Amino acid sequence: MLLNRLWIGMFLIALVTGLSKLLFWHDLTIFEKMVTSLFDAAKSGFEISLYFTGALCLWLGFMKVGEEGGAIRIMTKLVSPLFSKLFPEVPKGHPAIGSMMMNISANMLGLDNAATPMGLKAMKELQTLNPKPDTATNAQIMFLVLNASGLTIIPISILSLRATNGSASPSEVFLPILIATFFATLAALIYVGIRQKINLLNKVVLLYVGSLTALIVGLLVLLYNHPQYIQPISSVGSNLFLFLIIIFFIVLAIRSKVNVYDQFIEGAKGGFEVAIGIVPYLVAMLAAIAVFRSCGALEALIDGIKMGLVAIGVTATQFVDALPVAFMKPFSGSGARALMVESWTTFGVDSFVGKLAATFQGSTETTFYVLAVYFGAVKVKHTRYAAMGGIIADIVGVVTAILVSYLFYAH
Repeated sequence: MLLNRLWIGMFLIALVTGLSKLLFWHDLTIFEKMVTSLFDAAKSGFEISLYFTGALCLWLGFMKVGEEGGAIRIMTKLVSPLFSKLFPEVPKGHPAIGSMMMNISANMLGLDNAATPMGLKAMKELQTLNPKPDTATNAQIMFLVLNASGLTIIPISILSLRATNGSASPSEVFLPILIATFFATLAALIYVGIRQKINLLNKVVLLYVGSLTALIVGLLVLLYNHPQYIQPISSVGSNLFLFLIIIFFIVLAIRSKVNVYDQFIEGAKGGFEVAIGIVPYLVAMLAAIAVFRSCGALEALIDGIKMGLVAIGVTATQFVDALPVAFMKPFSGSGARALMVESWTTFGVDSFVGKLAATFQGSTETTFYVLAVYFGAVKVKHTRYAAMGGIIADIVGVVTAILVSYLFYAH
């Protein structure tokens, strides 16, 4: 319902904004820009899905090898105590647990390309437990909200982009992103836990969450005291970890006398079906985003926020110039990335606005994109409170990003 209202709302706002520009500013090209943006969005949606086809075939193939070799079963046992508390509807040892864990791990390492296929596989497996195929289950909502909260330990792509854009210290945004994204994920977990009446104070949940918190704090302390380790860990550690997982899958499959190649092909076949199912949902969401941006509504929103803050006496409005990234990220990762790079061109990659834009990019997730793609892949229409959980995570991530950015960058 929320996605439906949001989708319609963006088109109606675009219409009103376009008519205003035509009548009052005599912008004769405004509707041409808007219609062009719609066709560009349709093209982008298909191109993204085309890329997904290859990525899905690759990772679903490896996941099939992992399943047949017993690797997923081993990994499932490691997290089953926590997942049995967070996902009580999912039977112990169900293959969805391994897929969810792989997806969340890939997200934590900033490996978006690997995370999406694993997440889509998890959604399809969770859908097998769904008594109402068109309505999201509690387990699907919990998984999607945790996914959309985007806990990222190593933001590889952002650090790489900062380096290629001439930053004197590309890894300076590392700690603020980690702090902001952690609190966003924690907020998402608490919100969904309350809605689903899950006891988050259970000793098992506290043990796992506490251990993860200790790990993150320990990593923060290590990198704060030894900043020279940030770049090697960011550029090598996560990708090496992922490749070792692939080798782990293959080795266990060989030990189990599994025909690795045949199983890879079998798993990869499912990639085509999933990719085709995504196209309509992806095009619909990208179209609404494109027309909202091309009509100038996003720019007007930013100007309005600045004026409102000044009116109530807030003088520190420097952060507002980076807000387009925060507003765009829940809808489009590539759009937010483009706005981030645009802010670097305007203000400088190492300016306060430039670093805050990078922090926004890393501390929030493509909530509506994730909901559209993941729910679209399993044809779920009624998403219940999943969107609200993602929005709460995004808001907490943005607020935390602003606070830690003033702490780290405003000097």
